[in-house]
Amino acid sequence: MTEVADQQVSTFPMQRACPFSPPAEYRELRETTPIARALLPSGRHAWLVTRHADVRAMLTDPRFSSDRRHPDFPRLIKFPQPNSNFTPSLISMDPPEHGPARRAVVGEFTVKRIQELRPRIQEIVDDCIDAMLAGPRPTDLVQALSLPVPSLVICELLGVPYADHDFFQSRTRLLISRTSSAQQRQTGIDELRSYLDDLVTEKEREPADDLLSRQLLKQRETGTEDHAALVGLAFLLLLAGHETTANMISLGTVALLKNPEQLAIVTADPGKTPAAVEELLRYFTIVDTATSRLALDDVELGGVHIRAGEGVIALGNAANRDPEAFDDPDALDVERGARHHVAFGFGAHQCLGQNLARTELQIVFDTLFRRIPGLRLATTVDELPFKDDVFIYGIHALPVTW
Repeated sequence: MTEVADQQVSTFPMQRACPFSPPAEYRELRETTPIARALLPSGRHAWLVTRHADVRAMLTDPRFSSDRRHPDFPRLIKFPQPNSNFTPSLISMDPPEHGPARRAVVGEFTVKRIQELRPRIQEIVDDCIDAMLAGPRPTDLVQALSLPVPSLVICELLGVPYADHDFFQSRTRLLISRTSSAQQRQTGIDELRSYLDDLVTEKEREPADDLLSRQLLKQRETGTEDHAALVGLAFLLLLAGHETTANMISLGTVALLKNPEQLAIVTADPGKTPAAVEELLRYFTIVDTATSRLALDDVELGGVHIRAGEGVIALGNAANRDPEAFDDPDALDVERGARHHVAFGFGAHQCLGQNLARTELQIVFDTLFRRIPGLRLATTVDELPFKDDVFIYGIHALPVTW
């Protein structure tokens, strides 16, 4: 067992030097100090885990807690500290609460259930592309396709009126921006929770055919009706269900256009699109730090002694570029077929909506390049406004033409 307390401490987060690569410091840490101390914006310290094997080990170890109510939890942005009565969402639960809460909703996201949604997702994608083709050129793919597709899908799934998408997207931007103040984030949370509180109350009066209503009816059948828990579930799924997939649509489109030989493989054989989606997810790993944890006990991880009460952050983007796990990891290879990436996390808290995200991305890429084979960037890659100012990587705007 080793100690690294006296080593030079990194400042986290680090900045990307290239829009298609993790920060350069990730490689250095992974090669020299794979579990390293870092100073967070909050002034606290935490451990950064950069190797693929260590990340997976940490994320399956019950001695690391996801409970964000703990005052020592490693926070990257400033929020008012939640009180002990705050109802946590799924990503903030530990056993024994987490298992039953996840099992209650996981049936909505099985492969079978998502396959049933494919015709409707295809219809949404086609409608967006119809509007693109009928509109002016160049157009912003973010506004025309990347945001509307996952937003419409998650709204229909949850029973949220899509007419309110400007409201919840603007609040989401406040929550994930690195430049928002703690008060701005809290205002965004309060306004969005108030909106969803009213929405759940409406469904309690008149349930409909949507995920939230089905969860409500299940709770009533078992005598476990919990208004606050439903609001928390709606909050988590609404935010996670549109922002992440939207950014992957934009980034994936740019990567394929920038690598025409890779795009040609997919367009020649749509059967290879699922593998291409997995590779794009690995390549970008846009939610790099959602896997923060707090050590509940003293733990040895990768030969390093982590004490109880210390924060740990698994860097998925570093793990997904680990040459011990992926050959030539910095290359984009749509035929790689490596599903052992950790872009969706790993273990008990692996992304609930991963099947939905995969399906949306597959349908979007297959349809977009089939229907608009001449699609191209209307600007250079260097001029694209990549999201270096938020905690979910992406692109603010993507001008395209054909």
